[in-house]
Order: sequence, then C-alpha cells, then structure tokens
Amino acid sequence: MSRPTYKIDNQGFAEEVLEIKRVSKKTTGGNSISFTALVAVGDREGKIGLALGKGHEVPQAIQKAVKHARKAYITVPIHNETLPHDVNVKFKSAHIILKPAPQGTGLKVGGVVRTILSLSGVKNASGKILRSRNSTTNAYAVMKALKSLRERL
Repeated sequence: MSRPTYKIDNQGFAEEVLEIKRVSKKTTGGNSISFTALVAVGDREGKIGLALGKGHEVPQAIQKAVKHARKAYITVPIHNETLPHDVNVKFKSAHIILKPAPQGTGLKVGGVVRTILSLSGVKNASGKILRSRNSTTNAYAVMKALKSLRERL
C-alpha cells in the first residue's frame, strides 16, 4: 500500500480524503444518486478537524467536507510527539483504545486512525480498533478519544 498523499493549502493545513461513498435513494422518478466524502484536515501541530460532506458529484462533496472540517477544529494535547495518556473510548459500535508509545515507535494503528493521528501531529502511538469496520464510525470515535485527552502536568 502506498503512502497517502496530502493536499496542503497555503495556510499549512493538510487535507486527506478518508472515504468516499456512493449513495443511491429510490424516488418516484427513479434512483437519486449522490456522494458522501469523509475528510480530515490538520496542521500536524495539534489541530485536527473532521467532517462529512454530501453532494451530487465527488468534488462538490469533498469541498463541502473540507469547508465543514475547517470550522470544526479541536486541539490535541501532544507530549513528546505522543499522546499524554491512555484513552479508551466507545462511540456507537466502535471501541477505540489509544496508548502513548516511546520515541521512534511510529504509529502502530490501522485504518483511519493512522491518518487522523498523523494529521494532528502525533508521531508515536499504538492502538486498536474493536467491534467496528465502518470507517466513518471509527473516525468519529477517534475524534471523541482525542477530545477526551487532557494536558500532561
């Protein structure tokens, strides 16, 4: 699997499309087709935003998601390029466990968690996703976990 490519804007924020879904809905005139895009936006220095955008075309859905993600930033406390403490979060069907890791370990997590943590600036962490394969649910569970982190004294 190749490394994800990030789109970096002129303000230093990186954007990453985590998932694109084609959604169809039955209507009286036939099928109505639209797209949803899950996008994470971060500055790799402790700020991260996540949003879901919907549109009739993929670029429109991505633009909407980026616009919403820029408005929904959270600040992640980072201690020595890792998480300040263990966090164990349940969001809907997803169960996320994140732990700090020693210097040089890297991100030992899978799925959308790796992308979200790298965009937020965390360089060393380990974790596990339990009970859910849904990328959207897992992404929001990670955001809930990052919101619950407290600064290390």
